[in-house]
Amino acid sequence: MNKAWWKEAVVYQIYPRSFMDSNGDGIGDLNGITEKLEYLKELGIDVIWLSPVYQSPNDDNGYDISDYQAIMEEFGTMEDYDRMLARAHELGIKIMMDLVVNHTSDEHAWFVESRKSVDNPYRDFYIWRKGKDGKEPNNWGSCFSGSAWKYDSQTDMYFLHLFSKKQPDLNWDNPKVRDRVFDMMNWWCEKGIDGFRMDVISLISKPEGLPDGIPGETGYADSGCANGPHVHEYLKEMNRKVLSHYDLITVGEASGVTLEEAKKYASADGSELNMVFQFEHMGSGPEADNRYGKWDSHKMPLPVWKKILSRWQTGLEGKAWNSLFLSNHDQPRSVSWFGNDSEQYREISAKMLGTCLHMMQGTPYVYQGEELGMCNAYFDQLDDYRDIESLNAYKELTETCGVSHEEMMGYLKRISRDNARTPMQWDDSANAGFTTGTPWIKVNSNYPKVNAKQEISDPDSVFSYYKKLIRLRHENEIIVYGDYKLLAPEDEALFIYTRMLGTQRLMVLCNFTGKEVSIPQEVTEQIPADAKLLIGNYSKQKEEMLQAYEARVYAYHL
Repeated sequence: MNKAWWKEAVVYQIYPRSFMDSNGDGIGDLNGITEKLEYLKELGIDVIWLSPVYQSPNDDNGYDISDYQAIMEEFGTMEDYDRMLARAHELGIKIMMDLVVNHTSDEHAWFVESRKSVDNPYRDFYIWRKGKDGKEPNNWGSCFSGSAWKYDSQTDMYFLHLFSKKQPDLNWDNPKVRDRVFDMMNWWCEKGIDGFRMDVISLISKPEGLPDGIPGETGYADSGCANGPHVHEYLKEMNRKVLSHYDLITVGEASGVTLEEAKKYASADGSELNMVFQFEHMGSGPEADNRYGKWDSHKMPLPVWKKILSRWQTGLEGKAWNSLFLSNHDQPRSVSWFGNDSEQYREISAKMLGTCLHMMQGTPYVYQGEELGMCNAYFDQLDDYRDIESLNAYKELTETCGVSHEEMMGYLKRISRDNARTPMQWDDSANAGFTTGTPWIKVNSNYPKVNAKQEISDPDSVFSYYKKLIRLRHENEIIVYGDYKLLAPEDEALFIYTRMLGTQRLMVLCNFTGKEVSIPQEVTEQIPADAKLLIGNYSKQKEEMLQAYEARVYAYHL
């Protein structure tokens, strides 16, 4: 058994802009985080993943960085950062920084130089190309709508931006770029941080020759940059020059990653990263069902979802390590997407989802507010949205694809990234206690009922349940290191699996429906009479039945 502290840890993601505002300007900040560290200590988490706090013009909420070694003014100062880091360490909490190095802001000093002339020393820090037949160099689309190329009249050339026009992609084939990035990473490590979450790291190596792709509904093609030709070579170099010199937690956001690729990114030999985020289980149903990418996607049938999660559980066993998550700053609220956020079932289904995820093998990630059962905001007005991806998609799909306003608003309510970005709900006072000013984005209207103050003091709350889930992981090696096996794979209502370590067994049973469902006989026969109920989200169980959104975990020995 290859043990490591980061395998046994539980990570909590903070989206700083929406976590806690300490100065009344309506924007969360570093001092606000420091103020709430005791809350996280109470929850029991080990690591904070801090979404970007670097200097940024904020075109994409901080994922467009203009200075990697300065703090965004809205969030505070480097002194505020140092104080937060020191206080977190005092409380036994580690800090993992969000590393965004596929691209920078177009206001970064490197890009300001790069666009000046074709022979500028920084020109080759980015990906510049001549136009083709009076148009873009190829037909790639940006992840944020439109072309992935922007024309720059100063040198009569185009630069590549896989995301916003203000996020030019770095040229990782240039060794000088890699050296500068590694120097910056070492600077943060010397400051005492504990790890990196690496944004879209699977996209850093572009396909040779930047060929055209097959155009989709919008006329643009996928860039095909995921898992490019040199990505593992560059990550091995990063590991040699930075990561291997410190005791870090590292996770790479790897959209488009396959199981075979993940075994390289997160190899047990420690040559690249500790783990990756893969998004297969966050995806939609059959590709034919969603003409407009993620926007008109549907929840996939439970048997398909179980198969995906189980393939990753067993496929990485002993070869690499899983990261476990159902929500983050880019996804809708998990209880709204995978559970049921109605008044009747919000709490019970939030607890069920937490159980299903936290009992698997891998490092669990809790996104801020998930531990309260926070849900989608369901904004009625387009003016309430702030997210560049959502606003660009609205424009593109209504203007060029014939999607109606009503239909598009329905998509945004279900799946816009802003659903996860509404302010943290601390109490039932104005603005949920997030700010004394006007919040940068509206607070979810359910905050008088769903808030931390109310849940901390309630032993039956979602918060108290998450506390127990986290404590159980810290106390039971089987939850961290046990083998995984799926049972009843074709069952359309129940997700049932076992964990095995030596003679120890866990049986995890989760009902994903609002109806009572019988537990299959082949499952009940495996649970001995003296099995202990380790955790469950109902105070009274029914024999051989799971109630609506019920979760149970039994522990026993063979």
